[in-house]
Amino acid sequence: MPSERTATMLARAAPRQSGAAGDSPVLERTEPRMARDPTVEFDSLEAPLSVESNRRAWRIALPAVSLCVLWIVGWYWSTGSGMVKIWARSDTFAHGFVVLPIVLWLIWRDRSLLGRVTPRPNFWALAPLAVAGFTWMVGELTSTNAVSQLALVALLVLTVPAVLGVPAMRELGFPLAFLFFAVPIGEFVMPKLMEWTADFTVLALRLSGIPVYREALQFVIPSGNWSVVEACSGIRYLIASLMVGTLYAYLNYRSLSRRLIFIGFAILVPIVANWLRAYMIVMLGHLSGNTLAVGVDHLIYGWLFFGIVIMIMFAIGARWREDYAAEVDAATVPVVREEVTPPGRFWLAGLAVAVVAAIWQVGYSALEGRDPAPLSQFATVASGWDSAPGGLTAWQPRFNDPSAESHRTFNKEGRGVGLYLAYYRNQDYGRKLVNSENVLVASLDPAWSKVASGTREVSLNQQALMIDTAELRGARGHELVAWQWFWINGQWTASPYWAKVYTALSRLQGRGDDSAAVVVYTRKEVPGGPDAVLATFVRDHAASIAAALRETSENR
Repeated sequence: MPSERTATMLARAAPRQSGAAGDSPVLERTEPRMARDPTVEFDSLEAPLSVESNRRAWRIALPAVSLCVLWIVGWYWSTGSGMVKIWARSDTFAHGFVVLPIVLWLIWRDRSLLGRVTPRPNFWALAPLAVAGFTWMVGELTSTNAVSQLALVALLVLTVPAVLGVPAMRELGFPLAFLFFAVPIGEFVMPKLMEWTADFTVLALRLSGIPVYREALQFVIPSGNWSVVEACSGIRYLIASLMVGTLYAYLNYRSLSRRLIFIGFAILVPIVANWLRAYMIVMLGHLSGNTLAVGVDHLIYGWLFFGIVIMIMFAIGARWREDYAAEVDAATVPVVREEVTPPGRFWLAGLAVAVVAAIWQVGYSALEGRDPAPLSQFATVASGWDSAPGGLTAWQPRFNDPSAESHRTFNKEGRGVGLYLAYYRNQDYGRKLVNSENVLVASLDPAWSKVASGTREVSLNQQALMIDTAELRGARGHELVAWQWFWINGQWTASPYWAKVYTALSRLQGRGDDSAAVVVYTRKEVPGGPDAVLATFVRDHAASIAAALRETSENR
């Protein structure tokens, strides 16, 4: 008896024969079934290339694209190694270690269909490749990790269409997009997540009949004091769920709508789960007299609860999974018709990619060499107010390793105001003005806490500017109101994003990266009100502050 495979081969080869009316054919044609979405269409099935011709093209294309990838990794080694260091030291981004193995597995999984596409270089891809390189240089000039690292991944991804062509890029679309999960980014949403967590927890406690007194992210209940810190934001759960949920949606669904819906749930579920986790931890501590859900238990209970929620989410998602058709021999799938590409064209494309990728490193090195000398002195601020000895309190903003700083106290008619300036020059990743660690009060500061924040408009040298405001409370009952903004080589802004833009423009113009943080503050109970006192101080000192900073920037 012939084997099942032999029978199938005969069925494909034999013509369809019909007998008399009502007779059924002896053998029926069996259509090949694809391993991926059966709606995939090929450009043309006319005059397909032979399998051997296609293999010869890939034998040239693969080494070319591989050498380009190695070339980019070599030139941008410091950026890539910086990503790995963040994975190693941060639990939030430890998933970065598994991203590359997953990408390689996804590519290997679809190698049969990828092999049926004819590689063909696309030189138009050099334009977005150049944009990615320029973006990397801007990220380096402003010492912005996320920008540099996203640009590096974009360089690697865009190498594929440049050397292998757009059809190959379409086949590798998801694996290459998944590579962006390796970039340690997402902490910018942490403040909002912490605020939402505090809002939900306080609301749930009140609905449970527990009285709550809240100030910003701190709240007090009868059994003790609680605070929402970075670990309570849920950012770790969110990033882990988003990555795993995206992979799950790709592997288990075919339709774009189902994939997007599941990814949406992968974002929403960990946020809500973190709210419930925070509420349950506070309730456990409250009901147990603070013997449960404190210390290490706090984290253990959190991850246990999160794991259960994610397992339930995947179990529900499995009910609507869409399995792909059974995989068949790659020989049954026709090769996409393409003109045979001369071998030299692949190497020419690879050379072009290498040049475009390397030129931004050369440009960055040239701009780095034009930076001014280290700061030797810091100009003082001339003031119409009296200089007061000592300070209002022992508080000082937390700005790490500035090139120079000044912290002075002024007094006028019994109203004291503090002025803090942190000046930065020749910034790098270890020392820069705009940094998540440069804050008015550290989240775990034992002596001070930020109990409120906001914005307001002030006039600086006839320029209207929205600045950041904050209310601070000390352990000894001191309360301060502080205003903060930035000076970037002559430009005022309170936005950290615009500060980065102004820094990049200044560096590209060869003017250096001189920048400063300006903080003014006074006691909350000051006569006349803190806002009025600070507004008067800023109006009287804006010109002298600007002159002092400008004089310092010119002292090179």
